Formats: sequence, structure tokens, C-alpha cells
Amino acid sequence: MITLEQIKQPIQEEFAKFVEEYEKRFETDNIILKQVHQHILQKKGKQIRPILTLLSAKACGEINLNTIRAAIAMEMLHTASLVHDDVVDEAMERRGQKSVNALWNNKISVLAGDYILSESLHTANETKDIDIIGEITQLGKIISKGEILQLSNMQSSSYDENKYLQVIKMKTAALLSACTVTGAISVKAENDLKEKMRQYGEIYGICFQIKDDIFDYVSSHDEIGKPVGNDIKEGKITLPLIYALNNCDPAEKNTILEIIRTKNTTDENIKRIAEFAIEKGGISYAERKMEAYKNEATKVIENIKNKEVADSLYNLLEHTIQRKK
Repeated sequence: MITLEQIKQPIQEEFAKFVEEYEKRFETDNIILKQVHQHILQKKGKQIRPILTLLSAKACGEINLNTIRAAIAMEMLHTASLVHDDVVDEAMERRGQKSVNALWNNKISVLAGDYILSESLHTANETKDIDIIGEITQLGKIISKGEILQLSNMQSSSYDENKYLQVIKMKTAALLSACTVTGAISVKAENDLKEKMRQYGEIYGICFQIKDDIFDYVSSHDEIGKPVGNDIKEGKITLPLIYALNNCDPAEKNTILEIIRTKNTTDENIKRIAEFAIEKGGISYAERKMEAYKNEATKVIENIKNKEVADSLYNLLEHTIQRKK
């Protein structure tokens, strides 16, 4: 499988500049914040968002300082959202290490997340580009609405794929499409090209989230760096389970839903639900959906003039679908 390093080849120099500037944004003389920031920077993840921002910009023109600033703002906003999510979800791990709230407490986590979010907005403001600033400032509202919608869906008695997709579009896909469109905006791309990059980012985000949701049923903790079955324990009904619940007999459905409603999520019951989702074709269905979205995204980027960048955008999709963690 092609590696992220190979995918980053067309933006190698620019990505190195991003990393340098990104880490500078975490510098502080506050002792507690410094400790939190050092902990966060130990495991920065794959940094897909800046990769998308830079590739999108290069697909539309020449990367500049505002592109780097947009990439930093997006990655910091994402990082802040993860710190806050761990508080909401009461998660004790993130990327294979203890979460901020596990090492410190919820107060420190919320305030540290707020600090990083403020730095994200400050960086966006440095672009002096009202369109970039607008995209980034709108994100917090959209993502929060997505979180609330997801909580509302958890209380629902119906399990609708369209509602699931709506949540994804307001959370993961909203952030990733904002990355691709701000990349395009930063190089003054024409409106039709900006819209194509937005479409690609949204489709990519949907694929990314579906793959993450599959991991909750078929991976081990060591492979993905987070507790397996975590979505099930939190009462989140994602695509593999939605499909399985809508394609089984009523008795089976009631048994599975009773486990979820009563939060009787023992290791044995988590395994039972995972096996149920697999046996009823939920994983296979989710994989087919990803493939269909990949084909849709391929059409969106097929006329990009920079072939090296177009190949990287295609390979990034393929990498996401094929990844093991």
C-alpha cells in the first residue's frame, strides 16, 4: 500500500514548513499549558488535515504563506476538538496514549482546548482573508451541531443511514472539506475549482469516518490506539450496525438494542454485537459504500491539471480505505 510519505511527495517542502510553524504555535511560558502541549505534540497523528489543505492549494495554484496559516488553523482546531471530545466522551486514551483529561482533569482539558482553539482563530485572522476566516469560524458551530445531533440520534428508536450520514457531514466531513476549500481559497482559485475541492474534501471525510467506524468492530486495541467497541459502549450506532439492525429479524434486533439501551456492554456483549454486525453483512456494506464514494471523488478530481497532485489526492483516498489503523 502506498505510504503517506509518498502521498506527501508533491508538498514535501511545504509540509516541512507547516510542521515548523505549527509547533511554534504551542510555545508558551505557562507551565501547565507547556506540559499539556508537549504531551499533545508527542502523538500528532497522521496530520491528514494539513496534507489535504496543502494538496488542495497545489492542485489549484502555488502554495503561499496563507496556505500554511490555513493548514495550521485547521490542525489546531481539530486538535482542540479532540481534547474537548475526550472530556465529553470521558475517554481515557487518545492515539495510544493517555488523554489530557486522564492525566490532568476536565477543567484543565477544557481550558487547554479553549486555548488551542483561540490560537487556531488567531492564526486564521493572520491570513487577513475574509473567506478563509469565514470558513474556519463557521466550523465550530457546524461541528457542535453535529455532536448534538449525534446525541439526539442515540435516543432515537429508528436507525436511519441518512441521519448517520448527516452527522458525518457535520463533523468529520465538514472539517475535511473546510481544509480543501481553504487551501483552494488561499491560492485564489476560481469558484468552480473551489467547489470541486470542497466536494472532494466532503467525500474524503465520509470515507474516513466510515473506515473509523468499521475499526470499532474488527480491529484490536493495539492496531488503532483506542478502545475497540468504544462507539458501542457510548451508544453510538454507526453504519455497520445500522445496516445489520435493518437486515435481521425483530427478535435479534431487540436483543442487540436491549444491550445498547441498558449499557450492558460487557466484553462478551461487545464481542456479540461485533459478530452480529459482521454476520449480517454490516462491514461488507460499509466497505461497498466507501468504494462508491471513492469512485465519486475520483470523478471530481479527474480534470486537475497537476497530475502529481491529482495522483496524491487519489492515493490519499485509497490509503484511507485500505489503512489498518
